Amino acid sequence: MKFTLSDFDYDLPESLIAQSPANPRDHARLLVYDRETGSITDDHFYNLGRYLPGNTTLVVNNSKVEKCRLLFDDGKKELFVTSVRDNNTIEALVRPGKKFKPGKEIQLAEDISAKVTHVAKDGLRTLTLSCDLDDPKLGPFKHTPFPPYIEQDESLAEEYQTVYAKDLGSKAAPTAGLHFTDELLEKLKESGIKRSEVTLHVGLGTFAPVKTEKLEEHTMHSEWYQLEQKTCDELNAAGHLTAVGTTSVRVLETASGKPRTFKPESKETDIFITPGYDFKATDALITNFHLPKSTLLMLVAAFVGFDEMKQLYEHAIKEKYRFYSFGDAMLIL
Repeated sequence: MKFTLSDFDYDLPESLIAQSPANPRDHARLLVYDRETGSITDDHFYNLGRYLPGNTTLVVNNSKVEKCRLLFDDGKKELFVTSVRDNNTIEALVRPGKKFKPGKEIQLAEDISAKVTHVAKDGLRTLTLSCDLDDPKLGPFKHTPFPPYIEQDESLAEEYQTVYAKDLGSKAAPTAGLHFTDELLEKLKESGIKRSEVTLHVGLGTFAPVKTEKLEEHTMHSEWYQLEQKTCDELNAAGHLTAVGTTSVRVLETASGKPRTFKPESKETDIFITPGYDFKATDALITNFHLPKSTLLMLVAAFVGFDEMKQLYEHAIKEKYRFYSFGDAMLIL
């Protein structure tokens, strides 16, 4: 069956969009789906170990979220830094766009300004800052890049990082991993569950809407990832792999050979996984509940089956699971 964008739409009550995480993190709810039996179990994330195969290796993304949203003038002016060329030259999405015209210098704060040196067709600006990006005086203006459906609340900044985050570089959190606590990870380790870390820096494209009804006409965003030798050795020795989040899936499916083998590499992936895709490396998946018409939802549908995805989301809505970045989780076995 050939799917279109409209096939991945669904209605979600606004009250189910989580504005803050479960506290503690591992007290988020967990929907467990067994593809072999078709059974659905409602539980909590702290009981994850009850369902994971004993021989599995959890594959987590250790990327850390950058404070790449710069807000000035009580939020009336914004620079969302997408890339850094050097200490004071950046590429950024800006707001309001009409103020950031080519050649213009904009006063952002009392002693901070930015000059627009280029405007790309997609509206992305190249800017030269009057100070270095790591200058302490920029510190008060740096904010966590929460998704647009979550209110900006800097008190939740640490909650928007996984407990194993290491390598700075993401514009959004690998949210499936937000449910883990150090205590839960230790408990899983003691039960024999292994953990292996990959790095994929989540880009702004993760929020980019699919604008074409025909999925094959969508241009997928690229994201940089890295696999180290230690990780490859762990993955090659694993009998079963549970990807924690769609970002880990993207790494596994891009990097794996067939039969499943991994070698060290550092590159970009623009893999677009939709129903019909033949998974090479991912045996089970832990994921959050994703936005309608998103590439992340399409990936989940590819893994579990389109009709099954619809069934699971209907169940989650009926049972009032919490959705999106700070929401609840699903384990697909």
